[in-house]
This record gives sequence, structure tokens and C-alpha cells, in this order.
Amino acid sequence: MIQPGATFKENLQQLPLVDSVQRIDLLDGEGKVVACIENQPGKQGSLAVYQYLKHSFGALDEKAANHGLAVFAEHTADARNRPGAHPNIDRLLEIAAGGSPLRVEIIAAS
Repeated sequence: MIQPGATFKENLQQLPLVDSVQRIDLLDGEGKVVACIENQPGKQGSLAVYQYLKHSFGALDEKAANHGLAVFAEHTADARNRPGAHPNIDRLLEIAAGGSPLRVEIIAAS
């Protein structure tokens, strides 16, 4: 597990690449897909964080969400100040505040 630094860029450099990932599906307790993070420009940072959280914690529970918020670094503060601007961080904030955990399913690129 990484020790998150002060900046997201610095933290991102410590995470595994996402070249082999097509997308990540997030599932609720009933197995329903509630969100999807595609491997496309502008979302690859979130994709890397969520892939890392899956490998490190197995699921997105409160502990994983808090660690993910530390990895997102300065973007977490921005998400708190501008709800809706960073939906993938908003999701972690919700789980960290006691929201329902989510299962992470990594879909490999074909």
C-alpha cells in the first residue's frame, strides 16, 4: 500500500498502470451496477485509484474510501468545496461518511 503524498500527480505515479483495463464497474450490495469508470482521457486517474483500491482493500468500504481520498490529495479538498465537480471523489466522500460500501469489478480490455 502506498503512503499518499501531498499531490495527486505524485500519488498517481506510484499506482499501477491501467492500460489493460477497459472500465471499472461499481456494484451495490444487490449486485446492481451503480457507476462505471471508463478508460478514457480525463478519467484515467480515477480509474487508476479505484483499481488500486480494489487490489489493496478488495471493496470500497469506509477504510478504502478514506485512503482513496488521501490518494486524490488536493482534488479531495476541491470536491468538498464543489460537490458534483468530481463524482468519483464524491462517491468516496459518501462512503467515508458512512454510506453503503460498493464492490469493484475490473473489466479487462479485449
